[in-house]
Amino acid sequence: MEQNAQAGIDGQAERDAEFPDLKVDGEAEKQEKVRDLEFLLDIPLEVSVELGRTTILINDLLQLGQGSVIELTKLAGEPLEILVNGKLIARGEPVVVNEKFGVRITDIVSPIERIKQLGPK
Repeated sequence: MEQNAQAGIDGQAERDAEFPDLKVDGEAEKQEKVRDLEFLLDIPLEVSVELGRTTILINDLLQLGQGSVIELTKLAGEPLEILVNGKLIARGEPVVVNEKFGVRITDIVSPIERIKQLGPK
């Protein structure tokens, strides 16, 4: 009777299931982290530098033509804002590199300030 209780559906004796050890050794774990980091490092980000801003009326916008000047809210000499995906991450000053505009970073926004930008406005 006991033999029938331990027999499986097909009449074979039951036994404990065996599973492979799923622990990851140190080296494999490091490789997995590197792979995850490499994935993140390949994500493209949009970097923009903001000279200034202003608000104008539609009528004034329609009057703009070649040679028109738009006055911005920032003062001359104020740092430029460096944005990544629209979020302020640093400030800097304009430079010329190989006849192209560039920006020299003068200040990095603190991690706390960057986190605050993620919340609702």
